[in-house]
Amino acid sequence: MNWEVEVIRKKEDLIRDTQEFLRINSVMDETTAGPGKPFGEGVNASLTSLLELGEKEGFTTKNLDGFAGHIEWGEGDDIIGVLCHVDVVPPGDGWTSDPFSAEIRNGRIYARGAIDDKGPTIAAFYALKIVKDMNLPLSKRVRMIIGTDEESDWRCVEHYFKHEEMPTMGFAPDADFPIINAEKGIIDASLLIPHRPNQAEPKAVLVSFQSGLRLNMVPDAAEAVIEGPKKEEIMSSFKDMLRTTDQKGEAAIENGQLILRMYGLSCHAMEPNNGINAGILLCEFLQQTELDDAGKRFVQVVTDKFSGDTRGKKLDIDCEDEISGELTLNVGTLCYKEGQGGELGINIRYPVTAESKVIRDTFESASEFELGEFKDSKPHHVSADHPLVKTLQKVYEGQLGKKADLISIGGGTYARSLKAGVAFGPLFPGRPDSAHQKDEYIEIDDLLRSTALYAQAIYELAK
Repeated sequence: MNWEVEVIRKKEDLIRDTQEFLRINSVMDETTAGPGKPFGEGVNASLTSLLELGEKEGFTTKNLDGFAGHIEWGEGDDIIGVLCHVDVVPPGDGWTSDPFSAEIRNGRIYARGAIDDKGPTIAAFYALKIVKDMNLPLSKRVRMIIGTDEESDWRCVEHYFKHEEMPTMGFAPDADFPIINAEKGIIDASLLIPHRPNQAEPKAVLVSFQSGLRLNMVPDAAEAVIEGPKKEEIMSSFKDMLRTTDQKGEAAIENGQLILRMYGLSCHAMEPNNGINAGILLCEFLQQTELDDAGKRFVQVVTDKFSGDTRGKKLDIDCEDEISGELTLNVGTLCYKEGQGGELGINIRYPVTAESKVIRDTFESASEFELGEFKDSKPHHVSADHPLVKTLQKVYEGQLGKKADLISIGGGTYARSLKAGVAFGPLFPGRPDSAHQKDEYIEIDDLLRSTALYAQAIYELAK
């Protein structure tokens, strides 16, 4: 069976449907939520368009109240799951082309969601279509499970598995090739810095501070608003800092308030060192100014506990293991309001063998802040000798002629929602990862190659 030839036969349709799918802005917007669309109109439009495509191709489809859906083919008691998601993170600024135009340049499709995870979702859909169109005999059902809240709270998965069967095994096309059989635990926590009254007459007052959109993204912009005396002096110091470093930002006095804006580089939170945290940079600058006591305390805690440290060393929570590597920590959101105090949104990826209780206990005993919300998604690990892993290794090595090493990641994929699930592509070894960054893209050649791998994987697992 030449799977690549079958993909080439559908190449134009595959590229067209990928572009059309990417043109739907599916950033979660709960202000437009309603019955049957819990995460907003854009996410719902993306889900329904995919289900409609499945119906058009003759698959069995189901919409579970707008939280999730599935596309199914085959017969049998067992289910092979292919877990995808249609929601995307906010695009941010600085794109070369409109983030939802799905423009093709130099053999790549550029769009938010191109690699995470709407491009791979269409690849998996076409893989299932190839198996169906070739009338290949299956002894199991293959079910594409489509989530809508993967980039936030996974409410879609929770809702889905309250009503539907758990697949026997499966994969998520939402990470790296060859095979990811270990995923770190993920903690989302809020750390509160309570307001304390000023003890002395301030020279300048930090009115507000805001940075970040999602906990699983390194924030690429931050803004501070300052009132009171010394505004011109602080503005001058800020501009001097920008001139003497490679940092980017701007400052202006608007309606009697000093507005400082700092810019960084966004990236996925699973490796914060790939980005530049604008919020921490701005706090580092403000820490050197004479602010009011409450504002000073906020920026001091940020710089003391998080500046230059993405491994939790300053909090004494750093750890690592041979299976999945080091703990990583991202300060995804920073917020402060005069008279109310501050809040940090923290995203932690901890090793497979680590205990999240140790991290929680450390936060609860800290004197600098109070622990607010604490969400914990436990680590996930599938053994190297599991039939799922062995089958996918056979597919990868057979098509590419390269060894299918097992790897671990800090990212969290839907694979962890299965009892036996792994992540399988779409990012090939050596390719830069543009997920969650401006100018996100997928190589068209990789889109096609992934489709061929997914088609054979579906057949081998379900035959």
